[in-house]
Amino acid sequence: MTDMSIDFPYRSALLQLARHAIAVAVNDDATASDEPPDPTLPFLRERRGVFVTLSQRSRLRGCIGRVEPDSPLRVMIPDVARSAALADPRFPAVQAHELASIVIEISVLSTPELATPEEIEVGRHGLIVSARGRRGLLLPQVATHYAWSREQFLDEVCLKAGLTADAWRDNGTRLQSFTAEIFSEDSI
Repeated sequence: MTDMSIDFPYRSALLQLARHAIAVAVNDDATASDEPPDPTLPFLRERRGVFVTLSQRSRLRGCIGRVEPDSPLRVMIPDVARSAALADPRFPAVQAHELASIVIEISVLSTPELATPEEIEVGRHGLIVSARGRRGLLLPQVATHYAWSREQFLDEVCLKAGLTADAWRDNGTRLQSFTAEIFSEDSI
């Protein structure tokens, strides 16, 4: 599994791109551009899976992403940022008056690879579990946030998929892991 390192200018550009997309969507300003401050940054042309997590006063306010790297980051970041703000079914849509208190975190994913439970490192790996037509995903920082053990992390990703907690032990269950470069407006 390849680890990534995203330099400061790229992190800053991706965060600015996400914030701009959310501001445009929340303010319903269809005339504004979703271009980052410097659209020539080569990293923005790369295709990676990405998640955008929004928090407000240290509480989750929205999180949406895509594992499949089907678009360049300069397209995918605005898409998932808008979805995190407006379409996460767990939360009401972000309102314009909330923008100043929203903190954006971006997770740029490596390509998921098949994994065994023994290979999972809490805090390093994110998980995807698939079985019986269901699929669940948890980002690496979730296990760290809750101080889960490897087994608890595996149980929780199964529960998120709508499976029994121990479904990861079944032969028919597919387990994938990935790493993520995680950065937020608080860390820049």
